[in-house]
Amino acid sequence: MTRLGRGIPVTVLFAVVSVSIASSVWWPVYQSPQFLVVSIGAIVFGALIALAGSLFRLQGIVVLGITLLVYLAIGVPLAMPDRAVGGFLPSPDALIDLIAGTARAWRELVTILVPVGTYQGLLIPALFGILSTTVLTISVALRAKRAEFAGLWPVLLLVLGIAFGPEEPWFPLAIGLSLNLVLLGWLIWLRGMRHKAHLSKQTAVVASVSPSRGERRRAGIVGAMSASLILAVAISGGAVLATALPAETPRNVLRSHIEQAFDPRDYPSPLSAFRRYLLPDLVNQPLLSVTGIPQDRRVRLATLDTYDGVVYRVGGPESPSSSGTFVRVPHRLEQTARGERVSMTVEVDALSGIWLPGAGHLAEIRFTGRNSDALADSFFYNDVTGSSAVLTGLTRGDSYRLTSVVTPTPSPLDLAAIRPGTAELPPFADVPAALTDRLDSYTEGISAPGAQLVAMIDGLKTDGYISHGVGADEPVSRSGHGIDRIEELLTDQPMVGDAEQYAVAAALMARELGFPARVVMGFLSPEADPGGSVPLRGGDLSAWIEVQDSAGRWLTVDPVPPVREVPEEQPEDPQKVSRPPAIVQPPLEEDDEEIEQVPPADSEQNDDAPANPFLAAVLAVARVAGSVLLALALAAAPFLVVIAAKARRRVLRRRRTHPADRIRGGWDEFADSAIDYGVQPPPSATRREVATAVGGKRAFALASVADRATFSLERPSHEDADRVWAAVDDLRRSLATGRTRRQRFRAASSLRSFRSLRSRRR
Repeated sequence: MTRLGRGIPVTVLFAVVSVSIASSVWWPVYQSPQFLVVSIGAIVFGALIALAGSLFRLQGIVVLGITLLVYLAIGVPLAMPDRAVGGFLPSPDALIDLIAGTARAWRELVTILVPVGTYQGLLIPALFGILSTTVLTISVALRAKRAEFAGLWPVLLLVLGIAFGPEEPWFPLAIGLSLNLVLLGWLIWLRGMRHKAHLSKQTAVVASVSPSRGERRRAGIVGAMSASLILAVAISGGAVLATALPAETPRNVLRSHIEQAFDPRDYPSPLSAFRRYLLPDLVNQPLLSVTGIPQDRRVRLATLDTYDGVVYRVGGPESPSSSGTFVRVPHRLEQTARGERVSMTVEVDALSGIWLPGAGHLAEIRFTGRNSDALADSFFYNDVTGSSAVLTGLTRGDSYRLTSVVTPTPSPLDLAAIRPGTAELPPFADVPAALTDRLDSYTEGISAPGAQLVAMIDGLKTDGYISHGVGADEPVSRSGHGIDRIEELLTDQPMVGDAEQYAVAAALMARELGFPARVVMGFLSPEADPGGSVPLRGGDLSAWIEVQDSAGRWLTVDPVPPVREVPEEQPEDPQKVSRPPAIVQPPLEEDDEEIEQVPPADSEQNDDAPANPFLAAVLAVARVAGSVLLALALAAAPFLVVIAAKARRRVLRRRRTHPADRIRGGWDEFADSAIDYGVQPPPSATRREVATAVGGKRAFALASVADRATFSLERPSHEDADRVWAAVDDLRRSLATGRTRRQRFRAASSLRSFRSLRSRRR
């Protein structure tokens, strides 16, 4: 029977409620009914394991083994139900994935967008955490001397759930306060149970020392006041925390700082290969087929918002616009964007590279075909820009179905009424005078930002002409979108370029007007959705811009002029801005490898100054030394904990209030030291029998003093207790005399005295 005796059901109830509340903080991570099944199953099986261990007095290592076996048995049916044979039996392959996922899924959980549902076995961390927490909580509550320590495990589960959860502060705060209330009630109940047990023991031994009814009432009042004070502090702290962390302030969790596996800066900008798709071998080549083309006929390939004067690219992970922060996502997202819901089916033909065609903001995606698993594993998505990537790259035959939310394209009248948004984009300050002069000429006399934007777009479409410069009968049109090419576009008469240049020029002009603007590269279908599959060819490639309005919406704006005949003669323009006369035109034929968007073998940008060799050596030594010290600390931690526990036990025994208790504590300290050194007295041995097992007259003398302090009517003094403890210190030193350093360390870190103490108290 455990120490709590009849309180076992209440203890188990408190433990189960605590673990259940702590588990609920994981709900935002999964948001799936299967998570509820996992939680209930883990708590039920964990409670049964802990109760069996307490009932049959199983050793901790046995309880651990049973827990691992149960985890392997229920892991696949609960965490990976689609991999279970018959719905409840784990297959060998699934069992291997469960074992591997127990170590790997924790990292994957913080690199994927939540909620994850049942995606790829990511329920494994929840099952492992809840099952182990339940076993530990109930086992400690039923078997430990201080059952209060059982409350630490639900708190740890809560902290893990917060760390792995989303950056939303209010739900974890509410769960944390609820758990604190339950643990507070549990601690009060444990205190009451221990107080009753103490009163019963005192009544059975010495009736005269039983506290009066008034003393018990005062003790209850003090306990209630203490509980009220703790509750008030918890509520006040929660209120202060709520004030310090307003709703719009995100929390810092693990997924906020995890190093992402995909950095778009490792890949060439897709806009750099724009002219490659317009060469004869790809211009009429089907690249992909799409069913369910959106009404605006646009299929996004990539969104770019970082310009350095040479190339427009997707920003890095530290970009203020978060355009470079790509994360793994499950097949379904809780999409909050507003707009038209569009379902598309995409089949890849000749398109290659990492960028995945789509539309709007992704709500759901499912890969099909022979490479579906590989594509799903390497899929990354950025919900800020609506861009997607697959690190394995697209190949002929890949296919997928997706559902997206597409913001409607505004009409010129609607566009004229908008005001600039507040999104922060990477800055670009080297805007040429030709661009600002051209912009001023378009917006002269117009004050409203939206009307200025419309006037700028109309000006580009009116003055601009389209030429890709790849055909023998096409006017010269240099590829690229560096700042020199944009200045050339705006100063040439006539203005000649294609979507690559016009989109970049329009984005820079829109930013000069105060609008956050970014370039989108994608396909413009020649026809609206005909109800069937639409092939998209290289010649359908285009580029446009998106501007953010004051409502936070990113609106599509097309600055590309219509295709019409380019004038042969340049009209006179006295306001023409001078530019360098010699422009070297690159060869029309480009290397096919430019279209392959693969990571460069070596980074071409390495502006860091060479490190100081001495400092580098010191840092290397420090890293190695730190790793070694950390490993030694982890290895020594269990031994240090045991040594610290014994030191605390010795201090508590030495500082007992009554001299007789101090003397008995001195004897217990000597007896425990002897047991740790390998002395084996008979079961339920008396003090004299322990002294006989140790040997020596001084041990017999100490046993006699301890017996006299326990059974004699004479009360010892504090001086007597001090002399006893001085003798105990000498005897403990004598036990260590003649032994090796290894033997002394083994005795200091031995657990035998703790087990012996438990057997003496039963």
